[in-house]
Amino acid sequence: MSQDSEQPLIAHLLELRNRLLRIVLVIVCIFVGLAFVANELYLWLAKPLIEQLPIGSSLIATDVTSPLFAPFKLAFVAAFFIAMPYVLHQVWMFISPGLYQHEKRFAIPLLLSSIILFYAGIAFAYYLIFPIIFGFLSGIGPEGINYLPDINSVLSIALKLFFAFGLAFEIPIATMLLIWSGMISHRSLSDKRPYIVVAIFIFAMLLTPPDVISQVLLGIPMWILFELGLIFARVYAPKAAESAAQNDEQQTADDSNV
Repeated sequence: MSQDSEQPLIAHLLELRNRLLRIVLVIVCIFVGLAFVANELYLWLAKPLIEQLPIGSSLIATDVTSPLFAPFKLAFVAAFFIAMPYVLHQVWMFISPGLYQHEKRFAIPLLLSSIILFYAGIAFAYYLIFPIIFGFLSGIGPEGINYLPDINSVLSIALKLFFAFGLAFEIPIATMLLIWSGMISHRSLSDKRPYIVVAIFIFAMLLTPPDVISQVLLGIPMWILFELGLIFARVYAPKAAESAAQNDEQQTADDSNV
């Protein structure tokens, strides 16, 4: 019995290793391609800040290796972002054999929507939030101070905002999963709304740079996305999930009878 139980475990570990190797290989291949345009990629990232800089200001590199490593770090993170659909596909292929049919029917749309929402969060941060935050930071300093942002500092803030807004846009998915899985009811989550809103703004404070503008700009969309998750979870999910589960149970019962 121990040998029989060890064999499936070893098979799962081997499959996990193979899928992780595929993920790493894809990310490395994308990174190699982006490495040739790493400088242009960094200039694209810093464009919202460069456009907001006062006359006579520019980006600077205070570290000897910053002009080399900052663009390559951005290229690696961009490679991971680009490979995200493939990464999630490999994760899905690993866990899908253990799911019921009705779970698969719900998991695939959720997987696709989570990818779209993650990219939407990044686009929202770049095109709407970056100009506001960088404009605020470049114009708030005392008069007579020459504003010269460091390229490593700019990259750190930009990546932090990308991750923050990418994760924040996943809130509707997380809300629906909590309700659909039965971990918490829709009514209970609605009753806890005041506490959740406070937690959202605390979370936004921890993920964003230390200024009120960026915290509010992240907290408000997170609040709206939470409300949207409540609405979608209530409108159509429970009935669909219940009927799908009943169909799977009936099919399982028919198969056992046969």
